[in-house]
Amino acid sequence: MTPLSLPRLKLPLGVQNLREIREGGHYYVDKSGMAVDLIEAGKYYFLSRPRRFGKSLLVDTWDWSKPHPVIRISFSSGSGPQGRLLAQRIRENLRVNRVALGLPLPAGLPEEDLAGNFADLIRQAHQSRGERAVVLVDEYDKPMLDHLTDPAVAQTQRDMLSELYGTLKDCDEHLRFVFLTGVSKFSKVSLFSGLNNLTDITLDARWSALCGYTDEDIDTVFAPELPGLDRDEIRRWYNGYNWLGTGVYNPYDVLNLFQKRVFGAYWFETGTPSFLVKLLAERKVFLPRLQALHTSAALLSSFDVDRIAPEALLFQAGYLTIHDVRQPVLGRWMYTLGYPNREVEASLNEVLLPEYGVPGDAEAQERLTVILQRGALDELETLIRSLFASIPTDWYRSNPLAGFEGHYASVFYSHFAALGLDVRVEDATSHGRIDMAVLYAGRVFLFEFKVVERQATGEALKQIKDRGYADKYRARGEPIHLVGIEFGRVERNVVGFEVETIAAA
Repeated sequence: MTPLSLPRLKLPLGVQNLREIREGGHYYVDKSGMAVDLIEAGKYYFLSRPRRFGKSLLVDTWDWSKPHPVIRISFSSGSGPQGRLLAQRIRENLRVNRVALGLPLPAGLPEEDLAGNFADLIRQAHQSRGERAVVLVDEYDKPMLDHLTDPAVAQTQRDMLSELYGTLKDCDEHLRFVFLTGVSKFSKVSLFSGLNNLTDITLDARWSALCGYTDEDIDTVFAPELPGLDRDEIRRWYNGYNWLGTGVYNPYDVLNLFQKRVFGAYWFETGTPSFLVKLLAERKVFLPRLQALHTSAALLSSFDVDRIAPEALLFQAGYLTIHDVRQPVLGRWMYTLGYPNREVEASLNEVLLPEYGVPGDAEAQERLTVILQRGALDELETLIRSLFASIPTDWYRSNPLAGFEGHYASVFYSHFAALGLDVRVEDATSHGRIDMAVLYAGRVFLFEFKVVERQATGEALKQIKDRGYADKYRARGEPIHLVGIEFGRVERNVVGFEVETIAAA
């Protein structure tokens, strides 16, 4: 194997002005050790990570130019309306690389033959330098993701890209290293059928922290930025992403926090696809379940333009991450997914509420925090009744969620989660699972939900008491509020609201 020069892989900050905060200070997060391990371990790689996680920066800062020629392909600009510009994007990528490498145009190949032109570029790069080429592909999937709402266009994009990527296997003798990265993990059958030697490192513990910042990075590299910020809140808001190895912080959030000195949903606000929100509603996803969603490895990696599992989309897009992994049967892996941090849980639930029929009401959300601080549960009942009464009658006529019993608990849960409160769903005790627990302002709130036909039965509060759900929290020495709520199918609102408070010990 041809000897390698060490790739330069010290990742500079993504927020340009942050370097200037400390006079003369330059912060770098050094990933070169992992890069060398990656190169020495194999040749063809694929990595999926959420948007704004430093994938493009990772690709751009690998310096193989001595001695290996580098071909960089990027689809970050997408493919234009209805996907008409994808072929033009590919041709432009190939032209830019030819110019950068000083290579002539291919002789005898029509420009419409995209795969043939790509193969010729790789061969010429090898022959001109005498060393095999390195191919780095950034945002490999964006042309398809841009058109998920139009499967016909997305399938056309997929087929065109599949032919292009299949060229890489045919050019194996001319290649030293191939690295593709993007957000989604399309199935090998649909997109990489011609590149079956591609190693997927998305869930490889060795490279879990290849993109993103670790706790150690925050405490060492960014130590000068920490004074004046609550370190535990930084962790709660932006940490928590895990791909079976070392957990990482969202780098885009951290850099913006250090620059602006204010906590905010920076990553989430850069763009949450309406397609995702609509998909969750159409599939009648029980929103509290997203805190602990159980799925198989096969379902987690199943993604294609005509077959999209909500679990796969939420995980690959960065809205859920891995909390636990187990192997109940040899060779069969099961994963527990959940929100990575407070930013994602609060922000996603806030945008989901309108899809579940609840109009945005910032004043009502603020009132909810005041009610919880005071423990004024009579006012909570009034607020919750108003919340469900605000759902228009027309919504029930036209929305697939209207007959979904989980709709009531989903709306209730999301209203709390959208505030960034400490909400725990299906919280396990020695006597069963509490539907929902909220820990806030020195108080504990335990909720149990029931759906009844018309009349309240009192079963919700009775279950909390009979099963001793409060026992788990007595040691906290805080007031514990037991709240049984019953929703009526006919009334489409709260028909039973019972409360009992256990005083602080």
